[in-house]
Amino acid sequence: MSKALCGVMEQALIEKGIDADLARALAQRACMPALQVAPSVAKAGVRKARRGARRANKQLSQAFKEANRRLRTKSGKLRKGKTQADVARLAQRLRKKM
Repeated sequence: MSKALCGVMEQALIEKGIDADLARALAQRACMPALQVAPSVAKAGVRKARRGARRANKQLSQAFKEANRRLRTKSGKLRKGKTQADVARLAQRLRKKM
């Protein structure tokens, strides 16, 4: 809840005849979240990547480096007529050959 709503609640309690300190405490208590957020279950269940997946990731990384080396100029721009999709296609092809 917003702080403004807590203030409105506090004023309403005071108008009803409740002591100001008690009204403030009740309004603050009502505005606090009732439940704490539970720790993420996903974090507890994190597994290491399997060996094959790690190998595939490493090979693809090396293939992208090679594909970028081939399809980019010395300044880092893509060669004329080439797109990032061409780089990705070449990297996939190179990975297959590894």
